Amino acid sequence: MASSSYEASRQGRLFGRQRPFHALLGGRKVADILMWKDKKLSAVILVGMSTIWLLLEVVEFHFITLLSYFLIFNILFFFLWYNSAGLITWSPPCIYEAGISESTWRYLFKRLNWFIRTFFEISTGKDLKLLFMTLIGLWILSVVGASFTALNLFYITFLCMMTLPVMYEQYEYEVNYLASKGNRDLSRLFRKLDSKFLSKIPRGPVKEKKFT
Repeated sequence: MASSSYEASRQGRLFGRQRPFHALLGGRKVADILMWKDKKLSAVILVGMSTIWLLLEVVEFHFITLLSYFLIFNILFFFLWYNSAGLITWSPPCIYEAGISESTWRYLFKRLNWFIRTFFEISTGKDLKLLFMTLIGLWILSVVGASFTALNLFYITFLCMMTLPVMYEQYEYEVNYLASKGNRDLSRLFRKLDSKFLSKIPRGPVKEKKFT
């Protein structure tokens, strides 16, 4: 039985997804970084964030102090670069190319709108299983958040984002097997809760609303 479940997990994907994991993460630069397609850039970001966490949490720099030092260093660096470019073979920096592109902002706003709409969609209770799982997840997050500082929680989340996707890609079949087994156990538990408690909760009619 276990072997047949394992073989079935090899054919399917995590949570029934149809697209590759890289496409599920957006298929762009962010996905390349999280999946370590660009190893140099991913390593630089990991080392940079780890250094910031070390300075703020271990060395106990204040955020404003660290930000001020960072800006001072960059001002001096660009000052020396710009004024010494004529003496060496480097070309001076182009200040008009600095900034965040409009496509990046549009992508961020699109994801934020998706999150808000999904939050309200779950809150309607049309999918009780999803509502129940969301409440349990938020409760677990509140317990975890009470045990860590915001900075440590953010850094742990960052490490998970930088390691779990690439580890899943490497051990996809094993993870699919464990996830499918856990999903079956969770569905069995939810059916018991639904038959005993959730199905007896009165709910009013929910109007369908299309998001544009």
